[in-house]
Amino acid sequence: MPVPKLLILGGTSEASALATEVLARSGGRVDVVSSFAGRVEGLRPPPGKIRIGGFGGVDGLVSYMKKESVDLLVDATHPFAHRMSRNAREAADRAGVPFLVLWRPPWPRHPLDRWIEVDGIEAAAQALVHLGRRVWLTVGAGELAPFAKIPGRWFLVRLIEAKAPLPLADHLVIEGRGPFPLETERALIRHHRINVLVSKASGGDATYAKIEAAREADLPVVMVRRPLPEPGERVESVAQAVDWIAARL
Repeated sequence: MPVPKLLILGGTSEASALATEVLARSGGRVDVVSSFAGRVEGLRPPPGKIRIGGFGGVDGLVSYMKKESVDLLVDATHPFAHRMSRNAREAADRAGVPFLVLWRPPWPRHPLDRWIEVDGIEAAAQALVHLGRRVWLTVGAGELAPFAKIPGRWFLVRLIEAKAPLPLADHLVIEGRGPFPLETERALIRHHRINVLVSKASGGDATYAKIEAAREADLPVVMVRRPLPEPGERVESVAQAVDWIAARL
């Protein structure tokens, strides 16, 4: 009897935990493939098989799943990877493969949080017009251009890896991958005299300390709302995803 195959679209801590739990619970009787769309430097690879690189859109993912006889597809990508999630749902529908979204819960808003919630990076940049001049940017490297249009600002930019010059005139780049301790975030705010934070509403524990530190410092936070999840079956924990997989295999 062929071994059932699970394809996990990953790159997140939840995806790695899911691969680990499925293999442990099944005793290795599930062929688990974790797919990473982009850079994996510094990531601890999950157990099972690893695939790196895009599929070539919906058609490519359908072709891959048919060729590799994928039985189940789980989207455990970052909450802001909306294009990949949309492609995954459409490909699963076309290939007739059961599809699950592992949806990381959003951060709850504390009564003392000073969030300015916006839709999109352009709106986040425009929100800075009426806010502080020393800005901590925690968005992706490819999303910085709109902030270059806002004059008179100094930016602290934290990236997983900085490979190319940034479009910002006055800035400092620091590199790092979460989780980040709360004291580290407090120290960054103090040392660089930050008076506004820009963040995506990513959820999860790895980067929540910056939100706590901003709250303690009474800083405004420009919070980019996350896209809505794809329609269909959805769970919010690795344990629930493991149960969903077990029920179908």
